[in-house]
Amino acid sequence: MRFTVSARRGVALTALAAATALAASGCSAGSLGSSSDDGASPGEVSITYLVDNADASVAGGKALIEAFQKANPNIKVTLDTHPAGSDGDNVVKTKLSTGDMAEVFNYNNGSLLAALKPATNLVPMTGEPWASTLNKVFVDATTVDGQLYGAPSGTAFGGGVMYNKPVYEKLGLTIPKTWDEFMANNDKIKAAGITAVEATYGDTWTSQLPVLADYANVEAADPTFAADYTAGKAKYASTPSALAGFQHIQQLHEGGYFNKDFASAKFNDGLKALASGKAAQYPQIGAVASGLDALSDGKTNDVGIFAWPGTDSATNTLTVWSPGGLYIPKTAEGAKLDAAKKLVAFSQTQPGCDAQSTAAKPTGPYLSTNCTLPSDVITIAKDTSAYFKDGKVSPALEFKSPIKGPSLEQICIQVGTGQVNGDKGAALYDADVKKQAQQLGLPGWD
Repeated sequence: MRFTVSARRGVALTALAAATALAASGCSAGSLGSSSDDGASPGEVSITYLVDNADASVAGGKALIEAFQKANPNIKVTLDTHPAGSDGDNVVKTKLSTGDMAEVFNYNNGSLLAALKPATNLVPMTGEPWASTLNKVFVDATTVDGQLYGAPSGTAFGGGVMYNKPVYEKLGLTIPKTWDEFMANNDKIKAAGITAVEATYGDTWTSQLPVLADYANVEAADPTFAADYTAGKAKYASTPSALAGFQHIQQLHEGGYFNKDFASAKFNDGLKALASGKAAQYPQIGAVASGLDALSDGKTNDVGIFAWPGTDSATNTLTVWSPGGLYIPKTAEGAKLDAAKKLVAFSQTQPGCDAQSTAAKPTGPYLSTNCTLPSDVITIAKDTSAYFKDGKVSPALEFKSPIKGPSLEQICIQVGTGQVNGDKGAALYDADVKKQAQQLGLPGWD
């Protein structure tokens, strides 16, 4: 699973689904303004803002539009939606190729953005006044051939180990920065009769976090890994820092640190166990914390997050995911282009960010210095922001390479259930990756 915009929001909403039974939107979220100039009053300009139909995306879009239109009453904005996932990707690509794209749309960055051929299809934003306020994590993920093409939508989030703070305090544990420290904590937690590490293989996507969240440690040890990996020169099985992720899963299984029902437990079960203190730690992405309220009986702030432990405490860094971006197609012209730019610029102001915060709980920092988080943000947002403040963050591999083997989650489960060891799991993943790289036509993978 690649944590794309819809996936990032989708996993956060999974926790809410059981408790609130939120229904997905249809093909259109309804108009928050006029859909064309035909319905506009004299002097008004109408534009459309396109997002995926995940509930969080729709809520965020509506909140941003409402705040924007109060500040810009002469601009009417219609919110429109497309399906999430690969179907939505196809809709975006089709709309761009046919010249039918909304004046502003929300989409992924990284390699998926590059696939849209931004130099041909998108308006560069490098020279916009707000561009200089953006964090390097977002800029690097949204720059193609030297041009910045988008503005961040929502907050960043980290991937690591979510943990129960009261359990840590009760057992006198400190945040581990190395794998040895982490394993020592696991021993103490297990001895106290508490699940040390929650695993939820009943929702297979959750199995990947020990590999995905470890990437910051991989890059700290091997700075050229992403480029060498993409070129077919570096492999997981033969790169010790990358191999470690699979070996960690093996060690957690063999140590008996998982919950007894790890093979069948679901994602919501994991969040409940963590928030209640039945489990002390859960490898996860911080984005899911926005769903804790519905499952934790008011214990959301009992849950924090720390970076996946590595080999060197001095270089231990949080793997982070950039938020998706707001983009403008080149088909937007004249007054509509000006209006689109105003909407994008507004999203990078404090009022714009505040509007987004009201729609969804931030789980990390906004990536513009124009925006600060509300004072009452949840613990995971504070923890993640602290890593950003200290400069201890590194983008996930998906922002540096287009290669992500489709069978990673199944391979991680094979390792985590003892079917194969970590070395074998890494070798299986290298074979899985090779097939995908060849399908992408990347050089060096013959």
